[in-house]
Amino acid sequence: MVRAVPTLVGALVCALSLLLSPIFASPVLAHGKSLSYSAWHFDEDGAQVSVRIPLLELSRLGIPLPLPGEGSSSPDGREVGEYLTQHLELITPDGPCTRTASPTSRPTETGWVRFRWSLRCPPGNQRTLQSRILLDEAPSHLHFARLTLESESESARPRIVERVLTAGEPSWKLNLAPPGAEPESPSASLSGTSFLSYGRLGVEHILSGWDHLAFVLALILLARNLGEVARLITGFTVAHSLTLALAVLGWVQAEAAPIEALIGFSVALIALENGWSLGGRGRGIPRVAVLALLVMAGLAAAGFGSLAVLTLVGLAVFMASHFELLRRSPDTGLHRVALAFAFGLVHGFGFAGILAEMQLPSDRLASALLGFNLGVEVGQLAVVALIWPVLALLRRTANGAPHRLFAEFASGAVFATGLYWFLIRTLGSG
Repeated sequence: MVRAVPTLVGALVCALSLLLSPIFASPVLAHGKSLSYSAWHFDEDGAQVSVRIPLLELSRLGIPLPLPGEGSSSPDGREVGEYLTQHLELITPDGPCTRTASPTSRPTETGWVRFRWSLRCPPGNQRTLQSRILLDEAPSHLHFARLTLESESESARPRIVERVLTAGEPSWKLNLAPPGAEPESPSASLSGTSFLSYGRLGVEHILSGWDHLAFVLALILLARNLGEVARLITGFTVAHSLTLALAVLGWVQAEAAPIEALIGFSVALIALENGWSLGGRGRGIPRVAVLALLVMAGLAAAGFGSLAVLTLVGLAVFMASHFELLRRSPDTGLHRVALAFAFGLVHGFGFAGILAEMQLPSDRLASALLGFNLGVEVGQLAVVALIWPVLALLRRTANGAPHRLFAEFASGAVFATGLYWFLIRTLGSG
């Protein structure tokens, strides 16, 4: 009877979480970072600007958005273009640089829009790049500006620098020397985002990535001691650091939509395993889960969703094998570490998106990658440092009954949330 009570609590929490997950686990909230990108090519008269931003981010504005295939000639496209040119400016001491023509849309990947326009500036080297894109709607919005400065010598490579613009630092002061000349203060005026800034970006990224945090919580929820926590977090960290580096360096590429779906799957599976372990390790839960994946594979065969049929069938086989292996084998914890490593590889691709989209020059990659990755680890360790003492205290209280009750409660909520992410990212538009 004692075992049935928390199991029932977990089931009720799971059902309630499924009802509330469309509110609290929306695709926007899963990755809290709101992002946009711009590329600037400067010449003697001004600059050419190209801006990329997800349609999902533009939906925050409440304005009509262009349909796929529509360009800047449509009313909705013109409204988006006007918004971007009004909120991304190049300013001189004599006033803003002026647009030479209306912004035009350019082809880009599905779910994004790209607009391009040219600016003419008064003579002079002093300019300020300022972004106010989405800051009223999403104060945490990050705008990545990438500058290309041409050299007068044909043999010299263009200089490329980048800067992350935020609500706290929305402006970038530039001292642009004419081609062939040196700027008066190059270190101050044309310095890119620093190592520490990338570290801070990594911390913010992990702390606002609710799917990654949910995975870490579910991963350590049933850990019996600090050594087991260390092994689990190390396995997850080594794996996601590996794929983060491979993806940012361009050595391995993965499509964003399937990766996001698999991240949701990883959250749901880890939480499901928790509930299965607490509920007696029977055959019923794995069988239902495998059947659900096979149904989704059937839907994929009919043309629904972002995951391929073979991928969903493979997930079903993996899940069946994983639970059967756990059921037959002694609980050494090694299976859990292996699972943390495997899913860490997937999460690494999710971490990589924010840096890969910046298209950093080769001489900036190592610094940005190391700083960002260290920031992710610092943020992750901070979360574990907050959660683990609470779990350890609950485990030592009243023969572990409060810990079991909390584990049931948390696993049910995390499973429902992860399941929602997996379904909406696989079958929905998010």
